[in-house]
Amino acid sequence: MTISDLALLMLGLTVGLTFAAHGAQKAFGWWGGPGLGGWQAAMDHMGFRPARLFAVVSMLAELAGGLGLAVGFLTPVAAAILVAQSTVIILHVHLPKGFWSAKGGFEFALQLGVGALVLGLVGRGATSVDGALGLAFSSTARIELLLAGLLAGLASIVISRLASSPAGHPAH
Repeated sequence: MTISDLALLMLGLTVGLTFAAHGAQKAFGWWGGPGLGGWQAAMDHMGFRPARLFAVVSMLAELAGGLGLAVGFLTPVAAAILVAQSTVIILHVHLPKGFWSAKGGFEFALQLGVGALVLGLVGRGATSVDGALGLAFSSTARIELLLAGLLAGLASIVISRLASSPAGHPAH
């Protein structure tokens, strides 16, 4: 194992397990989380429509994507899922509150999203399931997956806004 492999292991475990823990809060109510019913109500309050669909998708993105990133399984795919989730979290929820997390801003979400993006670009190294299975992704595939994640996050914001506005007209 190289020092780079060790660094990627630490980054993957930290970012991945943090995302997965947030997903577990949403799914199971662990660690003071809302559970799926509470998370659905929160998504409804934030203007996501249909709230149940967005609640389940966001919970699964964090839980499955986070675990995938933590163990390094299909790393660029897991990273793309988390980039999509981070895009929604940052732009729809935290951006209006400014930068600092203490005021509800996007500081923490940005750090997690960039951590996922970095791991999606460079991979998880030899200390990963991908490495053990000999799975390799080209640089082009990595970039395309991450761009797809970014676009999926943006599209989900647009779709939710269109679905929540009266008669399909965009909200002002």
